[in-house]
Amino acid sequence: MSRKKVLFICTSNSVRSQIAEAFLNNLYGDKYKAYSAGINKTKVNPYAIKVMKEVGIDLSKHYSKRIDDFNDQDFDYVVTVCDNAKENCPFFPGKKVIHKNFKDPAIFNCSIENTIIEFKKIRDEIKNWIEYFFN
Repeated sequence: MSRKKVLFICTSNSVRSQIAEAFLNNLYGDKYKAYSAGINKTKVNPYAIKVMKEVGIDLSKHYSKRIDDFNDQDFDYVVTVCDNAKENCPFFPGKKVIHKNFKDPAIFNCSIENTIIEFKKIRDEIKNWIEYFFN
């Protein structure tokens, strides 16, 4: 049985899409092969790396990619994980496009402690949704 390919898309491929990719590959890698990309390319947010390390998933080797990097690939599912990506996502003909908006924890302007709390909250929301939707 071949694994279904899933592309998670977010604005900058720095937090939410990276976390979703990592959770799907970690939890259901026998059924799915996940990738992630952004409308824009930046870098993986250090807080995302930190909160994922706490649950035993290493994002330190992950890097930000653009949607254009995947133009020549076929996906079974394309998942936008933020409203901006949904609005600006290119059309993927014949693909099942799913939208699930998660707040961007990087936009919270607060103390380091509270920022980490927000990142953990979004991390856990993404994990719960991955477990519900892809199991």
